[in-house]
Amino acid sequence: MKRVIVITGATGTGKTTVSSYLTDQFHIPRIITHTTRPKRPGEQEGVDYYFETPETFKQNHYLESVHYANYQYGSSLEGLARAFSKSDLVSIVLDTKGAETYVKELDTRVSVLFLTVAHPLLLKERLEQRGDQLEMVKNRLASDEYRRDLTLPAGLSGIATVIQNDKWDTTKNRLDEFVAELTTPTSPKA
Repeated sequence: MKRVIVITGATGTGKTTVSSYLTDQFHIPRIITHTTRPKRPGEQEGVDYYFETPETFKQNHYLESVHYANYQYGSSLEGLARAFSKSDLVSIVLDTKGAETYVKELDTRVSVLFLTVAHPLLLKERLEQRGDQLEMVKNRLASDEYRRDLTLPAGLSGIATVIQNDKWDTTKNRLDEFVAELTTPTSPKA
C-alpha cells in the first residue's frame, strides 16, 4: 500500500531536517510542495519547493493549501503522484492544518510525525540560525498559525507519533524505530 509520512509541528522544530534524514537514511522521497515565499540561501527550485508567484500558485491542483505568515503554501495532486511514482513510501512537510487535511483525505495511507521541542525559545534561535530574515522570523513567531502548530491538534491526537526534537541522536533513534514499524510486514492474523 502506498503511504505518506506527514511531518508536522511548529516552524523551527526540525521538519525539514527530519525529512532530509528520511530521504538520506531510508531513500524515502519527499513530496515537493509549492510556496510563494522567497528562497532561503541555498534552496533550489524543484528540490526544496516549487517557488511560485501568487499568479502561478493559483494554476496548480492542490490537495491542501494554506496562507502562512503572509505567504501561500500547498501540496499539489501532481506532486503526490510524482513522489508515488518513485516509491510506495513518501514524506511531506506540512503545518498541522495540512496534516489534518491529509489524514481526512488519505485516511489510513497517512502516518503522522508531530515534532516539538522543550522550550519555544529554541525555535526562535533555530529560525535565526538557518538564515531567515529577522522580519520573517518576527512575523512567523507572531502568526496565529505558529501558535496553533505549537501543540498537537485534537484531530491528530491518537494518530500522530510525537517526537521531542531537542537532541538529534535521540530523534534519529525514534525515527529509525518509526520507519521500522512502517516497513516491517505484519504477520497474518490467525
